[in-house]
Amino acid sequence: MLHLIGALIIGGIAGWLAGLIMKGGGFGVLVDIIVGIVGGFIGGWLAQALHIQVGNGLISSLIVAVVGAVILLFAIRLIKRVV
Repeated sequence: MLHLIGALIIGGIAGWLAGLIMKGGGFGVLVDIIVGIVGGFIGGWLAQALHIQVGNGLISSLIVAVVGAVILLFAIRLIKRVV
């Protein structure tokens, strides 16, 4: 249960930070949390695929989640422009 709560907190912070980095209209708190959580999976997968060792701490998890969330937000905004 604590792992789930921790993932939600890290995801929320990562989504919020990614929104600030991408500088644009946000999608709201709930969507920012979802973007941060999905971004964590994307960032973790990308780090593993590129053989990048980030670490196991809270800060490293947050960095990976933010990078993944920024990539996800970039893709979402790119798709929104096309559609």
